[in-house]
Amino acid sequence: MAEIIDGKAFAASLRADVATGVDAFRATAGRAPGLAVVLVGEDPASAVYVRSKHKACVAAGMESFEHRLPADTAEAELLALIDRLNADPAVDGILVQLPLPKHIDELKVIEAIDPDKDVDGFTIGSAGRLATGQDGFVACTPLGCLMLLKDRLGDLSGKSAVIIGRSNIVGKPMAMLLLRESCTVTIAHSRTQDLPAVVRGADIVVAAVGRPEMVKGDWLKPGATVIDVGINRVAAGEGKTKLVGDVDFASAMEVASAVTPVPGGVGPMTIACLLHNTLQAAKRREKIA
Repeated sequence: MAEIIDGKAFAASLRADVATGVDAFRATAGRAPGLAVVLVGEDPASAVYVRSKHKACVAAGMESFEHRLPADTAEAELLALIDRLNADPAVDGILVQLPLPKHIDELKVIEAIDPDKDVDGFTIGSAGRLATGQDGFVACTPLGCLMLLKDRLGDLSGKSAVIIGRSNIVGKPMAMLLLRESCTVTIAHSRTQDLPAVVRGADIVVAAVGRPEMVKGDWLKPGATVIDVGINRVAAGEGKTKLVGDVDFASAMEVASAVTPVPGGVGPMTIACLLHNTLQAAKRREKIA
């Protein structure tokens, strides 16, 4: 039976480390790191995420600057706000909550963020820095996955890794991170032939495909480490629903050496890594080692 990788506990430890780092930063820089979060419209899930990020910032001793704009905000007005945040010395990180209303070009908005304040790691500049081995910011979810893997396995060098999913937010940056750790990396996706056989060769499996419980235990190499990024809401009978990942947790636990649960695995790491990135952005801007 596999061990459960406790992302909630690791995230709590990371947030405590960030809070300690924030205290040291304030003592040196004379101010707290600042994160600006921009929310356009009233999407309920987005509003919940923004509240969580605000609470986490305050708990870590950071400044939280919230900008809530109506759903009919013009694209030019949003871009002007980002320009002001780019120039604001109190703001170290900028996060624009997605999705944006349909009349706004998401790519144009993301690209307007200064890469040195792109704590979400979504700009082309951040992706390019990651791909070419330069210092930059990595999207929070894959960064959290990497932290969990290194905590579990230590040195990842030489391990075979299969990532299921090729999104710009998880799959591609996850591949770059694992290449940087000297893994042998395969990116699998909807066109991959004989996907179970591809997955069965992996020491590390990262599932980020958005299909509930798709990865079965008999797809896995015995002893593999499985990171489940999926968050899917499915029916649970009697009109109720439950959250499940992209991995069939019960069967994976019979084969793997360690598996992240859903919920309580990768999810808590995302906001903790956002705080980590914001502190790093502040230290770089103030030239603090």
